[in-house]
Amino acid sequence: MNHAIRKAGELALNGTTVTALRAALKTTADEVVQAIIDEVPSYANALSGRMGGTIRRAVRTALGHYLDLASGNTTGGDATDAAYELGRGEARDGRSMDALLSAYRVGARVAWRYLAAGAVPAGLAAAEVAKFAELTFAYIDELSAASAAGHADELAARGRAHERLLEHLARDLLAGASQDVLLASVQRAGWQPPVSLTAVLLPTDQVRPAYRALDPSTLVLDDLPDATGVLLVPDADRSHLLRLLADRTAVVGPARPWTRASASYARAVRARSLSCDVRDTENHLPELVLSADVDAFADLRARALAPLRTLPVATARRLEETLRAWLLHQGRRDEVAAALFVHPQTVRYRMSQLRALYPDLASPRRVLELTLAIGVRAT
Repeated sequence: MNHAIRKAGELALNGTTVTALRAALKTTADEVVQAIIDEVPSYANALSGRMGGTIRRAVRTALGHYLDLASGNTTGGDATDAAYELGRGEARDGRSMDALLSAYRVGARVAWRYLAAGAVPAGLAAAEVAKFAELTFAYIDELSAASAAGHADELAARGRAHERLLEHLARDLLAGASQDVLLASVQRAGWQPPVSLTAVLLPTDQVRPAYRALDPSTLVLDDLPDATGVLLVPDADRSHLLRLLADRTAVVGPARPWTRASASYARAVRARSLSCDVRDTENHLPELVLSADVDAFADLRARALAPLRTLPVATARRLEETLRAWLLHQGRRDEVAAALFVHPQTVRYRMSQLRALYPDLASPRRVLELTLAIGVRAT
């Protein structure tokens, strides 16, 4: 309000003029409100009933303070506080700042027309009219600036509150909360549940940059342990998602129904623990299966490979590699030889050794155990 006060110091309306303007204050306020209703679509239905009465009183109060300034009284209350709260209220009611600024422009024009029409006949000197106009528009500018600040602060506060609710929802999802808890979190956050969610693990410093390229309804947490963050991406096109993350250190879990996002997250976490080279967990399903119970896998390998442990280490290693190739290539000798870079006759010799160690090598159960034990290298 400092600029308007300076302008007021250049203009002091006499008592007769101020009295005449105060007498027309109610009419002026009503005309301002009606012009806003007529000219600003966002307010077409907003200024009726109790709200309309409240706004009319606020306009009269603002104009009254303006006349105090114009008459040289600069010790009264500061109308910018009310304008600030008006801006916050408009944000809460869902109206844009553009609409409010339009209302201020219309209000300034109409108020000036009525005030000037009353001031000049009441004795305002022609030389003072320009100063009166400058004061009018400086006052409106400062009120509109205060409202803009209130509007922006309210949106920022609401944005922070909404972000906290979304973070709470993301934590509930990762924790595997019950459906009732999840639905309550969804309602509080105003989030539209998708069909599926895909968990993406990233270093903390990559989470927000990656998020900006994704669906805006993606849920974000960037404060997990070990400098890790997670994105929960709704209804992701997996190929497209992997391309978007190609230059990032990401681990992408499987798509799961949104209420089971914790399963996608758990798989991504486990895949990352297997190797730093994992990006798409779908490409590492065998390793994930075999690492699901590490002790059981170790026991299976120990039992399945026990016959080899009776041999010298170098011999056991060659036969294990041959057995792995034989299982993976389904016993096709030429393919096994090519995979091992040896002669097919060498494969025949080694397989005769293996059949001596495993008399039941052709049985389905033995093939299953050996395939699980050495079909994928131990992790």
